[in-house]
Amino acid sequence: MKSFKKELWFKTRERRAFINITPQVQQVLKESGIQEGLLLCNAMHITASVFINDDEAGLHHDLEVWLEKLAPEKPHSQYRHNGFEDNADAHLKRSVMGREVVVAVTGGSLDFGTWEQIFYGEFDGKRDKRVLVKIIGE
Repeated sequence: MKSFKKELWFKTRERRAFINITPQVQQVLKESGIQEGLLLCNAMHITASVFINDDEAGLHHDLEVWLEKLAPEKPHSQYRHNGFEDNADAHLKRSVMGREVVVAVTGGSLDFGTWEQIFYGEFDGKRDKRVLVKIIGE
């Protein structure tokens, strides 16, 4: 069995963003040369997420509104975590959206269902953050 690892880096201008990273992940898979196996893609920061969903602007808006209702950014004083930092809401949003995805690799391609895409979710942006892509297989 073979393994391949690469890091992708992101820095958003906004505090929160959803970025379709499917093309970058597909490029990593191509670089790996692996045809059959599993691909792990995970956010390496506690205030960011990697998840699978549809690339549709209305859905992204709905996710943002829903997450803000679950864990509103302000007032910052509502969270015990917020003292030196003001990102408690970002930690909670990441907990809901998840850390990683695992996708089957078949015939050198990501095995997706209809409309599935991989997204990087940023909840406390404006700084460099990385995503790990690890692929194992043959």
